[in-house]
Amino acid sequence: MPEESPAPTVPHGLDSAKAHFVDALKEAVETTKTHLKEVLDESKEHLKSAADDLRGVAESKTREWSESAGAKTAEFRDRAGQTYGEGRERVRTLQEEGEAFIRENPTKSVLTALATGFLLGLIFRR
Repeated sequence: MPEESPAPTVPHGLDSAKAHFVDALKEAVETTKTHLKEVLDESKEHLKSAADDLRGVAESKTREWSESAGAKTAEFRDRAGQTYGEGRERVRTLQEEGEAFIRENPTKSVLTALATGFLLGLIFRR
């Protein structure tokens, strides 16, 4: 049987260096975790701030567009009212002129109405 050699012994200094390395590594991991958590928290705050800024700009633009749309609506409403009033006045003027013509020329008006009725009757009869 071969002789068994005794297990190699690790010098005491190597064990202590190993323990020191493990402790330093644990400390580095904890420091890194802490630093990453701080960076993550800062990033969350920056994102929240950016989102708040974006929301503020969006609300401001929405308000601006709403006011602009309201002004345009009022402008178009005024124009439509003005155009309606002008059209109404024109119709009233034409009516008054027509009535005046009929009063001044009653015979001509009656004969024109009869001729127009006769022609329309012929057209629609077919």
